[in-house]
Amino acid sequence: MTVEIIDPQQPVTVTDAARRHFQQQCRQSGQAAVHLSLKESGCTGYMYVLDLVDAAPDASVSIQLDDKVQLCIARAALPYLQGTVIDYVRKGLNSELQFQNPNAGDYCGCGESFSISEAQH
Repeated sequence: MTVEIIDPQQPVTVTDAARRHFQQQCRQSGQAAVHLSLKESGCTGYMYVLDLVDAAPDASVSIQLDDKVQLCIARAALPYLQGTVIDYVRKGLNSELQFQNPNAGDYCGCGESFSISEAQH
């Protein structure tokens, strides 16, 4: 078990496992950053969107994951992502990114989308 230190200045925390996953994805694609945003979708409202990009888009906040890779977060999504922990979890032969978002009110049954709690509106 590892203890994750959360920096209150960072809008999103990335676990070591997720950081390694992002590094590997960027290395394989030749891109320098992972861009995180939200889009309206699914049966409950929003879904996370991750794109590999050359550089941080202008309307984003960047978190440097290492000397070559950064996580860029769309500014419009910041209020809905504040305090989120991104983890990369292996379960048997499967692995997935998990978002532990304190702002999420409900998740759909299939796990694809979530709603924002009333306090965030």
